[in-house]
Amino acid sequence: MHIVYLTHEYPQKGRPHGGIGSFVQVIARELVKRSHKVSVVGQGNSTSLINENDEGVNIHRLPVPKMRFLRFIENSRNQNQKLWEIHQKNPIDIIEGPELFFAFIDTQLPCKRIIRMHGGHHFFAVTLGKKPAFWRAFQEKRSFKNATDICAVSNFVGETTRKLLKLENREITTIYNPIDVSKFRQTDYMKIKKCQLLFVGTVCEKKGINQLIESLPLVAVNFPNIRLKVVGRDWNSKDIPSYIDFLKAKYPDITSKYVSFIGAVPHEKVSDYIEEAEICVYPSHMEAMPIAWLEVLAMGKPFIGSTIGPGYEAVSERQTGLLANPYNPNDIAEKIIFGLKNPDMMQKMGENARKDVLFRFDINVLIEKNISFYQNCIMQ
Repeated sequence: MHIVYLTHEYPQKGRPHGGIGSFVQVIARELVKRSHKVSVVGQGNSTSLINENDEGVNIHRLPVPKMRFLRFIENSRNQNQKLWEIHQKNPIDIIEGPELFFAFIDTQLPCKRIIRMHGGHHFFAVTLGKKPAFWRAFQEKRSFKNATDICAVSNFVGETTRKLLKLENREITTIYNPIDVSKFRQTDYMKIKKCQLLFVGTVCEKKGINQLIESLPLVAVNFPNIRLKVVGRDWNSKDIPSYIDFLKAKYPDITSKYVSFIGAVPHEKVSDYIEEAEICVYPSHMEAMPIAWLEVLAMGKPFIGSTIGPGYEAVSERQTGLLANPYNPNDIAEKIIFGLKNPDMMQKMGENARKDVLFRFDINVLIEKNISFYQNCIMQ
């Protein structure tokens, strides 16, 4: 098969990337090992086209649009031109992308078009209590109409999006996000630093970082030496130039006493931070199926996630980890205190978690499910 993934997030040395980029890299490399051809097409950060090769994966980073307005027109034109160019050299069987990527795709391309739901605009807007933006909502609906097949990274994101976009008559296959377990070793408990917590993710409101910070003084009543390391890229908007600076200004006493903002680090270094933490705490307000969670669980690390969204799909409460209400600092603090008071129980949960990841989320297990899904799509 020749599979093309559409993403702007494919990992690039020296630059941070998101969960979709990690997902595509893991699955693309594994497909190449199994003699399938894989290409990646997405916008880069240069004014010129950049072609790269990553362990046999052909990456085409399209130039940044020159147009100030209506950039989607230039983006779509560049994308479709590159897809036709790739197809003429080596016929494409499948093009896969997230929810918005097929809005303006050339449907004359003779291949299957698969949307993999990682959590689209409707999904995050509505579940976070916001109104979908008209233009992005229009694109997403159009994108689903142009897709021939659909899969989702969790039952939760699949069924929630089905209801929001009225996809009752569309078949949706759930295939969990895979991770390369070989890169997330079993944690060495001798390296743990007592009372050290870890948060990994983009530093923004929807990741629950506000409530986690608010929980720290409550934890400190029982564990005055508590410390939190925050690893991840800063988020910004028109109103908030730096979310990290916003948090420091909002919680000056708490952040100065208990929090260290590390910033973005190379992905291969994340496991070092996970290993030295006593507990990893990621109380997201909403996720689709967070790879960051799976990386912690793969290392057998004590973990506290979120009760909202696919939390119960990823974590079995008190079996492979703990789950807290991400909007409730008291509940987050309660779970952290429980974890710190019961290290043997948390270690056992971590051991169970690694076994569960090897069984359900290891790329060596899920690659076959993905290949089977692709083959079924092609035969239809």
